[in-house]
Amino acid sequence: MIGSQYNRLLTLEYLQTENENKYFDRKSGKIKPSDLSKHISAFANADGGTMAIGLDDNKTIEGINQFGEKKINDFINAPRNYCKPMPRYEYELIDVLNSKGDPDRILLLHIGESVDQIIRTSSELTYLRIGDRSVEMRGDDLRNLEYAKSARHYEDEINPDAEMSDLNEDLLTQYAEHIGATDLSFKEILKARGFIKTHGREERLTNAAVLLFAKNVYQFYPNCRIRFLRYDGNYAQVGTSINLIRDTGIECSLLEIIDKAKDFIATQLREFTLLDEKTGKFQVVPEYPEFAWQEGIVNAVVHREYAMTGSYIKVTMYDDRLEIESPGKLPNIVTVENIRETRFSRNPRISRVLTEMGWVRELNEGVKRIYSAMESFFLEAPIYSEPEQSVRLVLKNNIIMRSIRQGDRAMNRFGQDVWDSLDNAEKMIVSYLINKGAAKRAELTQYTGKSSGTVTNRLNKLIDRGLVKANGNQYDPNRNYEVVLP
Repeated sequence: MIGSQYNRLLTLEYLQTENENKYFDRKSGKIKPSDLSKHISAFANADGGTMAIGLDDNKTIEGINQFGEKKINDFINAPRNYCKPMPRYEYELIDVLNSKGDPDRILLLHIGESVDQIIRTSSELTYLRIGDRSVEMRGDDLRNLEYAKSARHYEDEINPDAEMSDLNEDLLTQYAEHIGATDLSFKEILKARGFIKTHGREERLTNAAVLLFAKNVYQFYPNCRIRFLRYDGNYAQVGTSINLIRDTGIECSLLEIIDKAKDFIATQLREFTLLDEKTGKFQVVPEYPEFAWQEGIVNAVVHREYAMTGSYIKVTMYDDRLEIESPGKLPNIVTVENIRETRFSRNPRISRVLTEMGWVRELNEGVKRIYSAMESFFLEAPIYSEPEQSVRLVLKNNIIMRSIRQGDRAMNRFGQDVWDSLDNAEKMIVSYLINKGAAKRAELTQYTGKSSGTVTNRLNKLIDRGLVKANGNQYDPNRNYEVVLP
């Protein structure tokens, strides 16, 4: 089979048909050798990649022989002559037939990832491969890239305890089928993707290989899990008022955990039947757009800091929001402010496998689509933050769905007859107290939008009926109210 001997996954079919992406680019032999430098810099500063020279933008094989040996040598030496420092690289000349049917060649430049230094062009410009583009880094982005390069990738470290027999052959088979490499052995595939490294005289699996393909990942990484928590209300309460109603752990390899988490969490989310005022028909509306919460989980799995022992991904569901929290702060080049436009993977090898399996969206479209999906549902924009050493994504549902949830909880607490006997102000007060816990009159006034006198009147009625109790006398500035437990 015609293709790369350096990376057997790069067949001639791949070179001709695959779309350009984070790890692969085509260049016509008409390009100036010096103009390759930006792409070499971009690949080296990201996760490495291959340039195929001798194919035009239409994926046609034009070959390189027509350009002469001097220019071909300039192409081969471009990383040395036009970048500083020179990145690690290999080259191959592949014998092919060009579009005219004549014997010709394609040049493959395999650019290695630069782990601990920045690779610049000879004109002092710095690029980074983001999706299928080579993007110049400037200002804060450049400074953050320099910081990021000082960090060693945990995923590339050797796992001294794992053997090939600890990997799941079914998962390896699925992966081989996805990348069109069923003719290769599992070991060859893992080597081609950098999942096997030489340690002394032995070949050992890396952390990434075990995280992705292990039969029993908990044996090696007890923190490789997703914990789902569901609270009854908008706040987590403790003690006698504890409102945790679901606590489920999902523990499996990374190639399984996304599916299992997605399937389980889907059973916890609700659908609402609402009247469409425009059509006069009822329609079923999901609590959150499916893409938004699923992509949030995918991003948490792909970009979390796996070196943080004792930490795990946490998905917390409240009546009014869904929170997805992942260990580790954003990779240095990414900030809360630029997360929609900027992509830099903490775990590039894991990211690549999940991309090839169809989970991770290239070109940073995943985060962009979370925003657009929430907007299409008329929901608030997603909220990203970095509490302590983690990244948190908050998705809020809307007021209609919140009201339905709160109303259901209050009705279940008091019973249908009692609930129906309350007026709208009273329903709002008890719903708020059930979800929030004890609250002062000023909070209730602000929440209901009613006057202080109206709220006081309704509170007294609810107290008389034994549905609400007051804590503190009427002159106590800290007096608050709470629902009476049935």
